[in-house]
Amino acid sequence: MKKYQSILLAACAVGLVACEPEFDNEVSNTSYSKGEADFSSYVALGNSLTAGFMDGTMYRSGQQYSFPNLLAKQFAVVGGGAFTQPSFGDDTNDLGGLLFMGQKIANTRLILNMSAGGPESLTGTPTIEVSELQAKAYNNMGVPLAKSFHLLAPGYGNLANMASGTANPYFVRHATSPNTTILSDAMSLNPTFFTNWIGSNDVLSYATSGGVGVNQEGNLNPATYGSNDITDPQVFASAYSTIINTLTSNGAKGVVATIPYVTSIPHFTTVPYNPLTAEALGGQTVVNQLNTQLFGPVKQILTAAGQGDRIQLYSSTGQNPLLIADETLTDMSAIITGALIANNVPAQQATVIGQVFGKARHATRNDLFVLGTSGVIGEASALPAPFDKLGVTFPLEDKYVLIPSEQENIKEATDKFNDIIWSTARSKKLAVADMNAIMRYLTTGIRLGDGQFYTANYFNGQNVNKVLFSLDGIHPNPRGYAFVANEIVKVINEHYKAQLPLIVPGNYPGVTIKASN
Repeated sequence: MKKYQSILLAACAVGLVACEPEFDNEVSNTSYSKGEADFSSYVALGNSLTAGFMDGTMYRSGQQYSFPNLLAKQFAVVGGGAFTQPSFGDDTNDLGGLLFMGQKIANTRLILNMSAGGPESLTGTPTIEVSELQAKAYNNMGVPLAKSFHLLAPGYGNLANMASGTANPYFVRHATSPNTTILSDAMSLNPTFFTNWIGSNDVLSYATSGGVGVNQEGNLNPATYGSNDITDPQVFASAYSTIINTLTSNGAKGVVATIPYVTSIPHFTTVPYNPLTAEALGGQTVVNQLNTQLFGPVKQILTAAGQGDRIQLYSSTGQNPLLIADETLTDMSAIITGALIANNVPAQQATVIGQVFGKARHATRNDLFVLGTSGVIGEASALPAPFDKLGVTFPLEDKYVLIPSEQENIKEATDKFNDIIWSTARSKKLAVADMNAIMRYLTTGIRLGDGQFYTANYFNGQNVNKVLFSLDGIHPNPRGYAFVANEIVKVINEHYKAQLPLIVPGNYPGVTIKASN
């Protein structure tokens, strides 16, 4: 419901001082050194977190703040070579998004539109056309949407494979040939130093889909995976070891990064499980009607069947939970329908109530909601009143919520992937940036060297200058990427005995705010 979005955003400060980055902040100190590393040819592999993705897309002005680009500027002080990134010069209006054969396939970037009451896509049509091929290997080989095994997949950048969904539009734009791989193009630049932050998408897409995908543990054929599935650990281990063995084959040193617990990021923690106040529901009269005519009778039937905790009566004074569908529950539709008919409820009405509430329950604090849920709460369902409000009287679909069992799937997979990353790094004596810990600081809050305390919460009454995530709730904003780059600098300085200049995150822009779209 829009009212819900507006209530949250009213807490945000409207002003934002857009600082320009100071890439050359005292980087001429002669005491700086490369230590045991050679930065003459730096190549970055990864996914959207490496590419500079933010605010829901890739866009021209955002890309410059990718953490590899920020790192390369620090490397340049100690002899680092030129660093190139895929061209987004065709993003003429700085909107982001993608076109394929003139048709929009990805939305424009998100802005915080205070007059509309929430993050929304910037008005306009994308100008980035996937079919305009660059055919060039770049130092930043971060490819949005890529999973671990995609870095090794021939044809992943083949324009002809777009129709079948087996090609990645971002890699298609710059793959050097139709059947090349991301890793092959990266190696063509003869890297002397690398960063590799791959693996988040092997579990993230399952999370952002609300657990709609499949946990593929035990399935060793990634060609059969859906886009929202969790990668099998053995498949991940094979792909990851191949990537690292290849990157280090000519003696290159580097930094590998662990995978964050994605369920701790704002995309899953911003929308509360209980946002429904009596006012938002329509007042005391509506609350009473819902309790006496709908939730009360259903709860009574479920209680008799030992399932009474599924449904709660709404409070007129407190916060009320969302109604969700939970596929793990026993289907109670026949029991509900039969009991209602026995109590003289017309058969057609009883059947509808049974179908609606058969696998429904009210959310608890153990459930997590994807960020987009805020835009559909209270919207019209496919049924007439009283089942016409999503999340209120009609259950939210699985794609909007991560139930505890789905969260456990995510955690178990992440732990297994990170064990593989740590083990591989130790075998090659590579530095490790523990992004699972580092990104946690971005969510729980951290005080940086500029004296500012940063958090991930857009809606807690603090100025949005103090937020390190972009508006998609998944990727950092420029300040967040500067923070990530700075943490990697610290790891390099310690592991490779280098003395690289640190980065000041406060010198970089925060969230993009507009008074209107």
